[in-house]
Amino acid sequence: MRRIYLIITVMLMSVCVMRAQSNDEKDNNIITVTDQEGNEDEIDVPVGMDTEVDSLLQVYIRHTYLKPDTSCNAVDVNPDFPDSVYVDRLRRLPTIIEMPYNSIVRKFIDRYATDLRGSVGVMIGASNFYMPLFEQALDLYNIPLELKYLPVIESALNPNAVSRVGATGLWQFMLPTAKRYGLEINSLVDERRDPVRASYAAAHYLSDLYRIFDDWSLVIAAYNCGPEKVNKAIHQAKGNADYWHIYPYLPKETRGYVPAFIAANYIMNYYCEHNICPMLSDLPMKTDTVMVDRDVHLQQVADVLKMDIEQLRELNPQYRRDIVNGFSKPRAIKLPATKIGDFIELKDSVYSYKNDELILKRDTVDVNTHKEVETKKRVYRHRSSGRRHSKARRRHRRRR
Repeated sequence: MRRIYLIITVMLMSVCVMRAQSNDEKDNNIITVTDQEGNEDEIDVPVGMDTEVDSLLQVYIRHTYLKPDTSCNAVDVNPDFPDSVYVDRLRRLPTIIEMPYNSIVRKFIDRYATDLRGSVGVMIGASNFYMPLFEQALDLYNIPLELKYLPVIESALNPNAVSRVGATGLWQFMLPTAKRYGLEINSLVDERRDPVRASYAAAHYLSDLYRIFDDWSLVIAAYNCGPEKVNKAIHQAKGNADYWHIYPYLPKETRGYVPAFIAANYIMNYYCEHNICPMLSDLPMKTDTVMVDRDVHLQQVADVLKMDIEQLRELNPQYRRDIVNGFSKPRAIKLPATKIGDFIELKDSVYSYKNDELILKRDTVDVNTHKEVETKKRVYRHRSSGRRHSKARRRHRRRR
């Protein structure tokens, strides 16, 4: 009985802890804003502003390849500025997309400048590697370069980020949209995690959305919740296609999405004014790709080229299980520019190194066509059955 009471007590305590954690997580993922009439409204924060978004592995990688800037001696205090300063700074940003200021935008700026100060420092360091990739893709589709900060609020510049609903990668593509824009997803490859291919797919998608709405704020909202929900909000607002007018008809997260985008543009440009020290990235700024036409494990490449496997994974996050399936079709492996010559020279050694150990899929197998073992089993079962019947007959005679 005591044991039963103990089990029930532990179960109840577990439920209480889970509920407390759930409530803490909910509070952490919500921003409350108050309108001019004193009415409160709760807004869900985007995935990239969720402090729990990074996995322990990703945190380890970032701590390994992002180092503190020892020349930055700013005090870890967020200064308070009047609204007029924020209005002026936003107006000075060289952007085509409208960057207005209001109390909701201020809430998101404050969140970046206070609770997410460390994350901002990490993102500034990572941006030195990722932003040139984003800018090239956006420029190809002739769309505003300030959209390069969308992955800041989408994924906190984490190529391995996965949202609660399964959106994946820097640009947080859902699987159907990703496939519609040509990204390959299977057991070995997830190009939503590929910074280059996902960036071009995102730029293409944003360009298509602009052809629908002809307004970048609506495009950003539609990127978050889909064009159908934005059109529904416009209809509910009696045809007024201004983001700030359709605001109350949008989903909770989308209501905070454009303000978060404005805040991301602000903090990524004015982090110094908020005493935020950036991290310094050890990831190579100059990289190039080599093509392989057979299956290769990243460990083979890392060991033969004397590279850190974690750095190689960070450069090639699209390969889900470290296997580059070049037999399917030629695949690209991104390497530091200084390692390209080494790979070309040592390519055969890379392919042969621990191949049987790391590439486990067999090309052919021999089939055992002999029934000898099974026949022996049947004979044994038959004999055992016969012995059981003999014992039963002897017992029967004794009783008689």
